[in-house]
Amino acid sequence: MSEASAIRPHLERLFETQRVVFWHDPKGEYDTELDSLGLVGVVTVRIANDEYAVKNRLLHMEPTAKFLVYRAGAVPTGIGNWLLDLELAYGVFTADRISLLQQELGLTADGIGEIVQASEKFFGTSKWAQSLRAILDADDDATLLQAKMSAVLLGQREHTLLEITRTLLTENADGADTKYRALAEYSLDDFYWHGVAEIYGYKSPSPSIDDFVLWVFKQAIAEFTSERPGGLRNIQLDFGSLRYDVRSQKALATLAKRSARDLNIASTIEDTPLRDLVGNDLFEEVDQKIISDLARAVADRTATAREVAEIIRSRQSSIWIDGYRKLYAAVGSASELLAALNALSLTMQSFDEGLERYRAEWFRIDQLYRQFTYAARTAEHSGPLEVLRSQVESFYTNRFVYKLGAEWQQQVDAMERWYSAALYSQTSFFANYVKPITRDGRRKAIVIVSDALRYEVADELGSRIRQEDRFDATLDAMLGVLPSYTQLGMAALLPHSTIGHSTDGDPVVVDGLRSDGTQNRSKILSGVAGRAIQAEDVFSLTRDELRELYQQNQVLYVYHNRIDTTGEKGGTERQVFEAAEDTLRELVDLVKRLTNANATNLFITADHGFLFQDTALADAFYLSTLPQGDDIKVTDRRYVLGRGLKDDPAFKTFTASQVGLDSDLDVQIPKSIHRLRLSGGGSRFVHGGASLQEVVVPVLAINKKRKSDTRPVNIEILPESDKITTGQLVVKLFQAESVTDKIQPRTLRAGLYVDETLISNHSMLVFNQESTDKRDRYQTVVMLLSQDANDYNNRMAEFRLEERIPNTNQWRRLPAKAMYMLKRSFTSDFDF
Repeated sequence: MSEASAIRPHLERLFETQRVVFWHDPKGEYDTELDSLGLVGVVTVRIANDEYAVKNRLLHMEPTAKFLVYRAGAVPTGIGNWLLDLELAYGVFTADRISLLQQELGLTADGIGEIVQASEKFFGTSKWAQSLRAILDADDDATLLQAKMSAVLLGQREHTLLEITRTLLTENADGADTKYRALAEYSLDDFYWHGVAEIYGYKSPSPSIDDFVLWVFKQAIAEFTSERPGGLRNIQLDFGSLRYDVRSQKALATLAKRSARDLNIASTIEDTPLRDLVGNDLFEEVDQKIISDLARAVADRTATAREVAEIIRSRQSSIWIDGYRKLYAAVGSASELLAALNALSLTMQSFDEGLERYRAEWFRIDQLYRQFTYAARTAEHSGPLEVLRSQVESFYTNRFVYKLGAEWQQQVDAMERWYSAALYSQTSFFANYVKPITRDGRRKAIVIVSDALRYEVADELGSRIRQEDRFDATLDAMLGVLPSYTQLGMAALLPHSTIGHSTDGDPVVVDGLRSDGTQNRSKILSGVAGRAIQAEDVFSLTRDELRELYQQNQVLYVYHNRIDTTGEKGGTERQVFEAAEDTLRELVDLVKRLTNANATNLFITADHGFLFQDTALADAFYLSTLPQGDDIKVTDRRYVLGRGLKDDPAFKTFTASQVGLDSDLDVQIPKSIHRLRLSGGGSRFVHGGASLQEVVVPVLAINKKRKSDTRPVNIEILPESDKITTGQLVVKLFQAESVTDKIQPRTLRAGLYVDETLISNHSMLVFNQESTDKRDRYQTVVMLLSQDANDYNNRMAEFRLEERIPNTNQWRRLPAKAMYMLKRSFTSDFDF
């Protein structure tokens, strides 16, 4: 390609937007090729000491024609150049490589030529040059040009110092340096470090990303205080973005872990008081220290349950929370449990009062114990909980389970008949709950029977279901059958007139029919146009298949077994609380599947509850005697079935009729929480007896509504001024209501904006307070103004709250806002 052919496209682009192009060729290199350019519709004019004549021709003789005005040699300066005014108006074209590149970029600002000349390698790489042109603007200066060149090398469009830094730190966290080396290869690393020095304040004779990272975390530890003119506000603001933006949050966590090791943070905070750490989530070691100190404070009774709950609530916004959520939950459960046990009164004046108090308040102790034990067993690092574990076990077992068992046994001993005026009997479940729905023949009912779903687990299940949109769940209780074991409990839930043991105890017979197994239960349910099915079979059905199943049956019993099958085996009984957690998830999923098949009336219930403690039982919890009788048919850890059973002070004995059974087998129950010592299986998880934990059987009634009934908690902004006069703004916010199952917590992002320009940090706020006391639901946020805010003095700024759109990185604005007038004097420049 001739030189003229290479130049022609540049000239053609110029003529697309202007009528006259002036070409200076100091060395006259293109004089011989001028006529071969072949510019269509363009008149070529050579200047030969006839500037005035050329000017007259351009302006007066041919004022609409297109001219290429070529001047070889030196150009007169100042007033000696008669064409200067036109050259200033139209610009001057030069054909050296640097000038051509600059003209191709369309940039005219001072210093552009020097940048282009120093970056020939960059512009000689077509893919870089092409990508750069796509993001350039005509008014870009030399700094913006280099920033955009850097962005191109990093493979991104964003070219601010923050975004370039985000990319380099993310790469560094991954242990790579390819992108940084690309900047160095094209001589843009010095440009980056100059920007970091001027804008962020980091200066080093041999700067590196590793050193910069360590410097940033050191400044963060010092809360970005500095004697530097202008302070460290820019890095403080950008550090917040780097830490909380999902694009770089993981990388900054990795860098924080590295910096914590290099700076020996664990030793640094060793003697820092707990309450001085609560607002700090800079390093993972802070959460570790808080959990250890909090667990010790709970064990030593130096922090109230309210204080513990507030600290744990405040830590839910820590960037490390996902790794420590279970540990915080364990400490919180232990704190609440020990506080409740300290104030516990286990007195009861009657059998019914004991049932009512258990379902109203005492069940919560069992629930807290389960929640603590589950969190402690499944947390990745449970070492800090050892100081609590022995206390929780000892207090729960001795102050609650054992004492409650002894107090309750006094009421059981006084019973001549297994009956309550306060609770329905489990044997009347179908008549009292299902039949009122199905008796008209038009409405259907589904009963989910989850084996060993203890009352306290069902209470948590109800809360989880209510948190689902359009779902309601109401918890009731029944008095379970005796003995409280699977075969009898399952039979009691079926429609029947009579129920009793067969000759050898099991199977249990309902109206003369065997009640064990899904097939036999389906036969019994067929009498009420019903059917039995296992939960795993429901999960295997498509939605259409499930809808057809629902349409074909008036009543559907769905049998679920996770807790009991885990607890009954000696090798897995200690995992029973993990099984309870799995059960909660599975039952919520099961309810959703069934309601998606058009089911509207659902019940979740159980065959029995259970007793459980995580530590091995002491000998005192085993009976030293064995049952005696004429014909003992079944001996289990918590019950005995037989004929002619002998009275023994260690047992409570009932005849079949006294417990509402149609058979000739007597029932014996070890008193309180005692077990029979038997070989095989486990002893931590038991059922079959008469303890409240075993016989208070849940009934959770679930309905799906037509309209949405969940919403996020409302937030109010309470401005205390309408002006911003310093470098920061403190804003008070109020959570207008308590968080409940239906009014849900929310995490918001706060920022100050002028139009759509952010002029402050972004601050993450969590509103999850469950307290009914308004005083607990206030919080404040400090907004730090960026130096860019100076450009908007005497303008209105908007304090804005935003919420992340689920499953995206996008944010939506909340209606609530507050407006402030920026009225910052020059003295406020020193607030930074």
